[in-house]
Amino acid sequence: MKVSGGKAVVDVLVKEGIKKAFCVPGESYLGVMDALYQHPEIELISARHEGGASFMAEGYAKASGGVGVCMATRGVGATNLAIGIHTAAQDSTPMVALIGQVERPFKEKEAFQEVDLANFFSHLCKWTVEIDRVERIPELLHRAFHLARSGRPGPVLVALPHDMLEDEAEMISYPSYRSLPPQPHMGNVKQAIEAIRNAERPILIAGGGVIHAKANTLLVQFAEVMTLPVVTAFRRFDAFPNSHAYYAGWLGFGMPQYLLDSIRDADVVVALGTRFSQVGTQDYTLLSKQTQLIHVDICPDIFGKVYAPSLAIEADAKSFLEQALQAAGSPSSVSSNERVRELHANYMEFSESKADYTEDFVDMDGLMHDIVTQLPKDSIITNDAGNFFGWLSRYYRFEQENTYVGPTSGAMGYGLPAAIGAKLAQPHRHVVSFSGDGGFMMTVQEIETAVRNRIPTISIVVNNNSYGTIRAHQETHFPNRVIGTDLSNPDFAELARLFGAHGEKVQKNSDFAPALQRAIASGLPAIIEVTVNPEVLSVGQDKKKVQERLVSNK
Repeated sequence: MKVSGGKAVVDVLVKEGIKKAFCVPGESYLGVMDALYQHPEIELISARHEGGASFMAEGYAKASGGVGVCMATRGVGATNLAIGIHTAAQDSTPMVALIGQVERPFKEKEAFQEVDLANFFSHLCKWTVEIDRVERIPELLHRAFHLARSGRPGPVLVALPHDMLEDEAEMISYPSYRSLPPQPHMGNVKQAIEAIRNAERPILIAGGGVIHAKANTLLVQFAEVMTLPVVTAFRRFDAFPNSHAYYAGWLGFGMPQYLLDSIRDADVVVALGTRFSQVGTQDYTLLSKQTQLIHVDICPDIFGKVYAPSLAIEADAKSFLEQALQAAGSPSSVSSNERVRELHANYMEFSESKADYTEDFVDMDGLMHDIVTQLPKDSIITNDAGNFFGWLSRYYRFEQENTYVGPTSGAMGYGLPAAIGAKLAQPHRHVVSFSGDGGFMMTVQEIETAVRNRIPTISIVVNNNSYGTIRAHQETHFPNRVIGTDLSNPDFAELARLFGAHGEKVQKNSDFAPALQRAIASGLPAIIEVTVNPEVLSVGQDKKKVQERLVSNK
């Protein structure tokens, strides 16, 4: 029986177990959309911008543990989609992007919206392919899904010429297939165990590979057995329970000096499922030359890219930890290691939220104190880029796995659409996004997507009427020469209500907790705007000095 290219694409999606797909509709892949009409088991979420659709797919993939699927039309839609593809690449998130393409006879004539998609996206994706023969759709599309989720996961782009999707052919049926992750050699595992046990100041850095392999519990057991302090990599907070006695803190912007000193002073560092990002390594200065590095990763291409390992072990985090626990023996007591206790005590002191409340603005310290006390621990947190994130990373303790969905790429506009994707993946959990006013306005239109599809996310918008991160850099590097970072904004609460969402505006700390509870109780997508002091740009800033400066300037 002959089937169209559009139907063949959707048949593969069904076999791959896809339940959600995110798009902005386009004429160049109408054949796929028409075939989806016949498959209601796949919910098609139509977004208001391709960037929002790609962020939704990326957030959905992180929260569900599956492959995110996003779709867009040729040139113009595909290039809008690129921000989410780049985020998936840097975050190692499995994603398949299906892009409509110009008709095959019109290629290389600068046809309407023409872009050489496979070449354009080749350096952003694990693999790009343009399918020019309809009968090859099952073969190549199943391969796309396999590559997206295997090894170090990432995005794959598949270009689908408009006319090819209308062709018909008899299809060869292919199954969905998965390859087993690489297993470590036991000799290497024993070598790693011996090095850790012989070390005086060992430490472990847990990255996204731990989360992807669902190896959090095994990592806790391993840390306890080896009496090994654990640090989470940049924006991988939920790789290890933050209140656990072996947790030492996180890498990234604003990391505390005690932790930086401890890692630089370590004689053995175990890097488990992490690629050593620029941010997490403080511009590649994290490890000293005397440090012995044991690097465990599913992707051998990672080894030596930043730091040369003394021992490189190609394995996924779960396989390594299973064999390491087998080789390690009985657990030790935390009381036997003063260094472990001290590191965790330093973290707990550093991350203790403060009930600082003001009447003139919302004090971010006090807001985080309320967030920590009000939200259930299984809530999922998403965020944009911005200085507001410093309060979230410092004061919010992630206690459970699969509770954080954030961009290591530092993409603005991510918070709301990623929250929509995460809520669709985990509908019974609270999903709360944090954004600044700058980032939120980049994808604010997706609140309509949430309203239309009845997806009750909660968006907290920290409003200081500026691009605060860049403003802070300006004041540091070019004092008294601020340019281009002042903003004006609508009343976000009123804007929410115009969209049909729940809206709250909070101008002092005492009003925040009741507003949050009303937003939760509403059952609607919600926006809570909090107005903050535009002079307090970063966590830990001396608020007394800020106030004194404001008074003296009057």
